[in-house]
Amino acid sequence: MKRIYPKEEVCIACRLCEVYCQAEHSNTRDVIRAFKVETPRPDRRIFMQQEGVVSLAINCRHCDEPECVYACIAGALIKSETGLVEFNVDKCIGCWTCILACPYGVITRDSARAKVAKCDFCPERQIPACVAVCPNGALLLAEV
Repeated sequence: MKRIYPKEEVCIACRLCEVYCQAEHSNTRDVIRAFKVETPRPDRRIFMQQEGVVSLAINCRHCDEPECVYACIAGALIKSETGLVEFNVDKCIGCWTCILACPYGVITRDSARAKVAKCDFCPERQIPACVAVCPNGALLLAEV
């Protein structure tokens, strides 16, 4: 099972991971059109944390014991056989209990609909967009 790990010692807080995550989850999947044409803008699923000179990007940790899955009363979040916490948008009722339960604060409200948005590991790509575009290699895709 693969996971994305941040390496804060090389992160330069450029936020390209956030930008390309948003573009990857847009209708056009084009970085320019996603920000200039689409309304509302797509939501990011990775978040830059910065404290002084230390910065790192965090996203869904796909926890072994996912509190968000346990809190989801609609069954929209499940822990899959691949080890990922997967989200079924059709089952989501927009109660936000998963947002409250996530210890990392990386599940957010989807601005286009009354649902949530979380890292889905970019299922159409071999390497998630955030990892692929990081210029310093501050996001590492590694086998657990």
